[in-house]
Amino acid sequence: MSDLTLYHASPSRSSVALWMLEEVDQPYDNMKPDYLAINPMGKVPALKHRDTVITELAAICTYLADEFPEKKLNVPVGAPKRGVYLKWLFFGPGCLESAVIDRAAPRKEEARRAMLGYGDFDTTMNVLAKAVEKGPWLMGDQFTAADVLIGANIRWGMIFKMIPERKEFTDYVARIVARPAAQRSEAKDKELGAQAA
Repeated sequence: MSDLTLYHASPSRSSVALWMLEEVDQPYDNMKPDYLAINPMGKVPALKHRDTVITELAAICTYLADEFPEKKLNVPVGAPKRGVYLKWLFFGPGCLESAVIDRAAPRKEEARRAMLGYGDFDTTMNVLAKAVEKGPWLMGDQFTAADVLIGANIRWGMIFKMIPERKEFTDYVARIVARPAAQRSEAKDKELGAQAA
């Protein structure tokens, strides 16, 4: 048994954690136990590394990038661009996911912009488009865990017509899906999904 165990349901948000594991290229096991003992929230993914359990997708991606620095998927503590890197890691669940889900499941009464962590959908999309249009990655030439998180969200959002198919997004997603680790994780995810059916 390896030191890393992914608690995963296919396909789901935990598919992003599967991709991140492929990026760090470390051996891992995939488990489906009585899951509430691992994560009382009952949501996937969760990652167990030796005796440490990590939940929340951005935390898992950050943890794996920092735990395996030789893969250069992080910006190290103390580096000038660390703050920008962290911003994008947390922009995914904090702004992008919230904006997309609020658009997909509108409220009876529209929330005041000041109450929403992301402000509004159009601003969120414009900020994101500006960030990815420079390319090739959010941090310039360096692909990071932030690209795993943001790239997976943009790709998923466009597949389900919840994110507009702007040129900036389609070009970025084309670069994302060309990554060998993304292709390996998608193939494994399809296989796991077929086994669960």
